Amino acid sequence: MRTNRIRTTALAATALVAALSLTACGGNEGTKSAGPAPAPAATAESTPPQTPQTSETTAPPAGAPAGTASTPAQGKHAGGNGGKGTHSGTETAAQASSTARTTCTTANTTVTVTKVTRPINHLLLTLKNTGSGLCDAYYAPHLGFDGAQSVFPILEDSKPQAVVTLAPGEQAYAGIGLSGEPGQGKLYKSKNLSVFFAKKNGSTYDTPAKLKLPAETYWDDNGFVTYWQSDRANALMY
Repeated sequence: MRTNRIRTTALAATALVAALSLTACGGNEGTKSAGPAPAPAATAESTPPQTPQTSETTAPPAGAPAGTASTPAQGKHAGGNGGKGTHSGTETAAQASSTARTTCTTANTTVTVTKVTRPINHLLLTLKNTGSGLCDAYYAPHLGFDGAQSVFPILEDSKPQAVVTLAPGEQAYAGIGLSGEPGQGKLYKSKNLSVFFAKKNGSTYDTPAKLKLPAETYWDDNGFVTYWQSDRANALMY
């Protein structure tokens, strides 16, 4: 009886140890199968890290300090003003030549004189720019008939609103009223005419244009010459 109790007790202890071993193994296997928690899947709300926009900055040149960003090269036109820009350069030689201004003189013009039928007792001076740039025809031409000592009268009422400027090839005009009312003055007959050009300050150049007058040209002290006009009709309206 005592032997059976010892054996039964031993068997019971062995069974307990085995049960505990199985329980322990089962716990370890459960922990191992669970493994590390899986990473959460990306969602539509997650945002990637921002990167600099290459359209605004470019890589810095070699040797530049760290953190330096170079800006895009500027073009010939600076921005602003609604994208119109302003030219940053200077005028070319051709543009400067085309806009150069000087005074109309015998060096850059030709002058002709012709007789007109209307109005009567009138001559017409035509001034043509033969230079390569703009020239200003200031005031009125100063006239000298043959060896006349006095300057032919200038008609102040004919003064235009602005100085006449001639581009190459363009013309200006001045009307010459040879005499006043018939019988009011002594008539002089002349064959030659000197045309002096006025400077901007009102004085005249020393070298005149010398013209041959139409045949049978008579004048008196009551005559006049107009200011230079841009239109032929304006020169002959007085």
